Amino acid sequence: MEDEEKEDNEIEELTERLSPLELKIIPYLKLNIDEIMKKSDLDRTSILRALKFLENKGILKLNQINKRVIILGVNGIYYKKNHLPERRLLILLEEKNHLSLEEAKKLSGLSDNEFKVSLGVLKDKALISLSNGKISLNATKEELVKKSLEEQFIDSLPAEQEKLTPEQKFAFENLKKRRNIIEIEEQNIVNHELNDIGKKIAGKEIKSDLIEENTPEIIKTWSKEKKFRKYDIKAAVPHISGGKRHFVNQATEYAKRIWLDMGFKEMQGPIVDTSFWIFDALFTPQDHPAREMQDTFFIKDIAGKLPGKKLTNAIKDSHEKGVAGSKGWNYSWSEKEAMKLVMRTHTTSLSARTISQLKKTEIPSKYFAIGKVFRNETVDPGHLFEFNQTEGIVIDKNANFQHLLGYLKAFLNKMGFKKIRFRPHYFPYTEPSAEADVYNEKTGKWIEILGSGIFRPELVIPLFGEYVPVLAWGMGFDRLVKENYKIEDIREFYANDLKTIREKPAWKK
Repeated sequence: MEDEEKEDNEIEELTERLSPLELKIIPYLKLNIDEIMKKSDLDRTSILRALKFLENKGILKLNQINKRVIILGVNGIYYKKNHLPERRLLILLEEKNHLSLEEAKKLSGLSDNEFKVSLGVLKDKALISLSNGKISLNATKEELVKKSLEEQFIDSLPAEQEKLTPEQKFAFENLKKRRNIIEIEEQNIVNHELNDIGKKIAGKEIKSDLIEENTPEIIKTWSKEKKFRKYDIKAAVPHISGGKRHFVNQATEYAKRIWLDMGFKEMQGPIVDTSFWIFDALFTPQDHPAREMQDTFFIKDIAGKLPGKKLTNAIKDSHEKGVAGSKGWNYSWSEKEAMKLVMRTHTTSLSARTISQLKKTEIPSKYFAIGKVFRNETVDPGHLFEFNQTEGIVIDKNANFQHLLGYLKAFLNKMGFKKIRFRPHYFPYTEPSAEADVYNEKTGKWIEILGSGIFRPELVIPLFGEYVPVLAWGMGFDRLVKENYKIEDIREFYANDLKTIREKPAWKK
């Protein structure tokens, strides 16, 4: 008696915590989910939610099984109704044997691809022979009547891939090579297993007059006999994802804050610019490989404008004759070539623009930029045709190479990279020059991250009017982001998978 009384109390206490959704499915808990849907008139989502609530209360256990199910594709649905192409060709040849290829294709109504596939399939099965451009039927009546393994497989679908017989596997491999006949669908099968208390209440009609929510009407008519349903404060609640910036934008804002805190001002400028600013102002000769179509995106049939004559002529002279003892490039500089519009291949064009607009009273100055650049790259896990670059310049009469390395090391340290190394390198418009690598703790590898140096006089003098040391660098910012977030495939930046974006934390130092 005590056990029965205890059980009744347990069920009563449980009943006081059951929501209307749970109460509605309890009479059908001994059925599977599809049968519960029919009996309760609830949709699958509501039933799964109710089952999850009951699992939290210890009434049942949910089991999930992932299955790969083979289903018919668009063409498969059509062929199931109207026969596979090879069957249609066989039906035709039963009526009219010894047809030419052209006649057979026309009379069968098959497309070029379907006809070619049908010939290959039937020839492999020795049901036809081809001779002198004609098709002859070799099949017996029994072979014609009997369904092929592929036809039998199509009739058997849907089917679980793991449970295929050897004959079905053979047909599956053949049909998989053909377009849109079959597809593989990932299915998540959910079932439930009742616990002891679940078995006791399953199938029962449990009535509840408990109050679900308070209203002005309930307050007016309140009596001691009325009770509120007990709420389960231990129940799992939905995960709420608050709005936030894309992780690349978060990283960009973080880097901007670092540059600003280091006393730099932000440079901004056009994404589409003239070759003058992208190449010529940076002392890049007009026959340089970087200007080739395979490396650069040019804007077709539109020309840009050159700056004033004074600056244009200064750049022209630096290319043709050189400055400060340089011999230049010794060729005839073309204004037409300089006016070509380009999707900027680097943000160094902003540095050139900034230097050209500086007054002598404005130095020393420090500037940075973070922005999109574009290059004609083949997209793969390590490359995109558009990416972010961060640029910086320091214009100071007392600046030297040691200062340059100090700025770069300070920035990379603040971005979370502790191990940094510098290597001598060559760049066309800086001298001396260096590359920098950061160490990836996970892979144990050094990653090339930036190029840097001091701008050559041939670049600075035409833009500024006299030579002043200008520390300069260009950094592949997306590489920093890739290393920080341990992203293997850089295409993930633009995949826009909401789950991935939600889970990415803020910049990790």
